[in-house]
Amino acid sequence: MEVMAEDNKPKPDRRPPSARLTRRALVLVAAGAVLAAIATFVVAGFQGADGGDDSAGAGISTTGAVAGEAFGTATAGDCLTWSALDASDLAKVDCAETHLFEVVADIDLSLYPGTEWGPGSRFPSVTRFTELRDEQCAPAAMDYLDGRFDPHGKFSIGLINPGEAGWAAGERTLRCGLQFSSTTGNLLPIKGRVADQDQSRAWDVGVCIGINNGVPADPVECSKPHAFEVVAVVDLGGQFPGGLPSIEDQDGYLEETCTRLVNEYLGAPEALRNKTLTLFWDNLDYDSWLAGSRKVNCSIGKQVEGGGFSSITGSAKGDILIDGQPPVPPPPVPEGRSLPTPLPGAVPLPGS
Repeated sequence: MEVMAEDNKPKPDRRPPSARLTRRALVLVAAGAVLAAIATFVVAGFQGADGGDDSAGAGISTTGAVAGEAFGTATAGDCLTWSALDASDLAKVDCAETHLFEVVADIDLSLYPGTEWGPGSRFPSVTRFTELRDEQCAPAAMDYLDGRFDPHGKFSIGLINPGEAGWAAGERTLRCGLQFSSTTGNLLPIKGRVADQDQSRAWDVGVCIGINNGVPADPVECSKPHAFEVVAVVDLGGQFPGGLPSIEDQDGYLEETCTRLVNEYLGAPEALRNKTLTLFWDNLDYDSWLAGSRKVNCSIGKQVEGGGFSSITGSAKGDILIDGQPPVPPPPVPEGRSLPTPLPGAVPLPGS
């Protein structure tokens, strides 16, 4: 339902609880599973995979190079990039330049006892490399960042293995590192060292997040079908300079702040209602706060009953289509009306 302002004018539709989707849900969705609309760390929760439970092997890269110089000499603090699908053109670059991977540790498997890593051993499966990433790379990343890694933030933990050709040539060293993974697991460019950056997974204002079967995907041009549009970045550190604020306190501040910012973004307080869109925002949990993350997004989209999103085409600053049709503004609220008129297709707030 809508919420009425004290001056009897309708406020834009705002309902963070019904938009709560976990990043874990998006990992499953990226593999073709069904969206799970459940309440967890993130209100909007469209930040993409954290690489924690990842049987599909996202976060595992394979180089086609056979003991190439860049791969063979990369160590903690080096930044790597490539353009070939098999990373056969992997190269070291200055971390101030655009890159895809920041090395946090090199793991020499030949030093481990057993025949699994010995001469002539079989090239490990994706599942095995995923286990090695979780066992070896996750703690290495925490050490590299002095314990200030945001497991729900912008960066995820990755691993580069030497590839079958390198393995056959006797290369047994793995490179653990940090990377910026999109919702579907594609790597996005990084500039600067991770330790020097805010790890908040907050998209820039004006970014539109694509849609795949009702589920948020990777950033796209707003002229293409998308799930939602980012209208603001809010730094919670200014309002809450001390410890982690409760979800209730975050929501109380973000409801007022995001409402003001979306009205500024769209140019009029009635624009969101007339476009039948919903305003929602992210929350931060203890792990993110401890890592220094402070920024969250205010975004707008159109939820569908049961979870997921309608497909929107065009920026909400102009004309849009929702599932291929222009939105039909709800009727105006009669003067003096005390009860709100529900938006068409809106998901009610819990308890309403």
